[in-house]
Amino acid sequence: METRELRYFVAVAEEGHFGRAAQRLGMAQPPLSRAISQLERRLGVTLLERTSRGATVTEAGAVLLREARAVLDAVQAAERRTRRAASAGSGLVLVAKAGASSELLAKLLDAFAGEPEAVPVDVVLCGVGEQEQLLRDGRADVALLHQPFDATAGFDVEELGAEGQVVILPAGHPMTVRDQVRMADVEDLPDLPLPRWPERDGSYPDGPGPQVRNQTQLMQLVSLGRACVIAPESVRAQLHDGLVAVPVSDAPRVTTVIAWPPHSRSRALAALVRTATRL
Repeated sequence: METRELRYFVAVAEEGHFGRAAQRLGMAQPPLSRAISQLERRLGVTLLERTSRGATVTEAGAVLLREARAVLDAVQAAERRTRRAASAGSGLVLVAKAGASSELLAKLLDAFAGEPEAVPVDVVLCGVGEQEQLLRDGRADVALLHQPFDATAGFDVEELGAEGQVVILPAGHPMTVRDQVRMADVEDLPDLPLPRWPERDGSYPDGPGPQVRNQTQLMQLVSLGRACVIAPESVRAQLHDGLVAVPVSDAPRVTTVIAWPPHSRSRALAALVRTATRL
């Protein structure tokens, strides 16, 4: 299979329509249809069910869609890392979720700066679930991820620590006087619904509340009494006046890991991972 064919198939599968996929790819529809049919004949399977209204992936097509996305990410990652390696004074790009693991990140950067193999580290802080994709497609060399929310399949990882979770509430809410609460208590709050997250392959549960895309927006909604949120216990250090954290006794523990591509041979990356595990 050629990467060109995989790009064509992914476009049709995601758009659910040959015409829209052709427009997205900047090509005519007939050669796109021929390329997909040729791919199906070569594989000996039906990848798409065609109807008058569009196209839907078959069971075999769903498998190829997952695999094709991974292949295209790997190709893109190879291009990006190759170009960056050729640039003068290239360092490491570390990605983390904004507002998460802040204390650990600060300690890690300070400690790594004193290592003999230290290089400049560019830190990219992103939204919910984005750090995994940045690592997969080559925009980052290493990431701080959080299980069970972030997928780590295909990466090498080292566990850095585990912690419980808390519910963050506006000060003055009746539940803030409790020593701890349960998940059912939080889910039954009619006045403070859990937020709706952007779709991230089902990793983040959807609540009935307002949709949020970043930590700043989320905390402002909690302060206004429009939502609550369950978060790792370490977020306590960043809470401003007007917000209170209450432990959630039966929430799953969150494990912070440092993750990197398994084929990496960077001495600087190895030194950064050693520093993180030592801390």
